Amino acid sequence: MARPRKPLLSRDRIVTAARTLVDSEGLAAVSTRRLAAELGVSGPSLYNHFRTKDQILEAVADSVSAQVDLSMFDPQDGRDWRTALHDWAVSYRAALREHPNVVPVLAQGPGRRPAGLRLADAVFGSMVDAGWPPAQATSIGALMRYFVTGSALGSFAGGFVGDETAYDPADYPHLGQAHLLAGRQEEIDERAFETGLTALLDGLTQQYDQVAAPH
Repeated sequence: MARPRKPLLSRDRIVTAARTLVDSEGLAAVSTRRLAAELGVSGPSLYNHFRTKDQILEAVADSVSAQVDLSMFDPQDGRDWRTALHDWAVSYRAALREHPNVVPVLAQGPGRRPAGLRLADAVFGSMVDAGWPPAQATSIGALMRYFVTGSALGSFAGGFVGDETAYDPADYPHLGQAHLLAGRQEEIDERAFETGLTALLDGLTQQYDQVAAPH
């Protein structure tokens, strides 16, 4: 009986394996030797697809960007610019929450990554089409990236411990309930994100009435 053939090595297989490794163990866990072992191939075979570890991590980051919904920026979609930004930010954050360990790479900007550039292009183009001057549209894209990636870098509620004795009222008179935050981490973080996003969009709406061109 013929032995089953191993699946052919491809960029997608390498990226998927690397993303799984990043998700479970962090960026530092990725090496060509480790990936080769995970994929059951020899180390040099990876170089047919990626020359360096950094290239692999860039591809992993781009695979996460590719998970972000951009349909709201389609001219045929019908959502106004504010609703589109809100829905995109929610989708963007959801993708990053699924892969938080790759956020430091994404936070550096799109560079030459195709999916990241498509994302930036969609946001910028949509804002200009809505009447924002190009300079402000650029700033909006940057602002949204700062806000979303920042919200995904860590949990505010997760920064507190569940030990009531850690917050002595003599030292921290307003943190008497802080030990309860960690147990409500997801709820608090979601509410904080929506509060910040609404405030951000409210501010942009005020600016829009002053600077947007008729369209």
